[in-house]
Amino acid sequence: MSSEQIRIMTVEDHPLFRQGISIIIASQPDMVIVAQASTSQEAIAEFRLHKPDVTLMDQRLPGQSGTSALVAIRKEAPSARIIMLTTSEGDVEIKSALCAGASAYVLKSTPSEELFAIIRAVHNGKTHIPLGVACRLAEHLGQESLTDNEMEVLRLIQGGNRNRQIADQLSISENMVSLHVRNLIDKLHANDRTHAVSIAIRRGILNV
Repeated sequence: MSSEQIRIMTVEDHPLFRQGISIIIASQPDMVIVAQASTSQEAIAEFRLHKPDVTLMDQRLPGQSGTSALVAIRKEAPSARIIMLTTSEGDVEIKSALCAGASAYVLKSTPSEELFAIIRAVHNGKTHIPLGVACRLAEHLGQESLTDNEMEVLRLIQGGNRNRQIADQLSISENMVSLHVRNLIDKLHANDRTHAVSIAIRRGILNV
């Protein structure tokens, strides 16, 4: 292993994609895979052990999210350079990862040569937000966020609960539930409660 090689850790729970990324990384003489993980907890442990130069982190992992692992790693190693490499296009997930200190947010559909360039740029201390990701962020820029109460109601709607059931579980009136439902539908620019859940999942506000 050359001392000039970029030492990379991959965090990916799908074996085929993990194998694929290893193969394409191996094609680059200035890069080497030094560690692999399939969960956020494994990622934290492997980072401590190998201290990679660059980490490729999936966003949606079993248990805790990739962003949770990113936060934990950067708490111990503030200079850690982590690229989110994921299929997750939700603006909320993108914003959360970037605010947590991700050096780049890259979709898995990105061509390999572009990914190599991003890895090298991040290794050199630069950040990278592809145009498509930036456009997704800008699409919802300035929109009002859901309150904690509205999020609780939205999660219960996702679970198939009607207003009366939500009211009982949250110990609030049914009229208050209806108010929260109207507000979250307005904020998400949805047609109805089912559409609101669909939008929230797409944007990364709710997990599947």
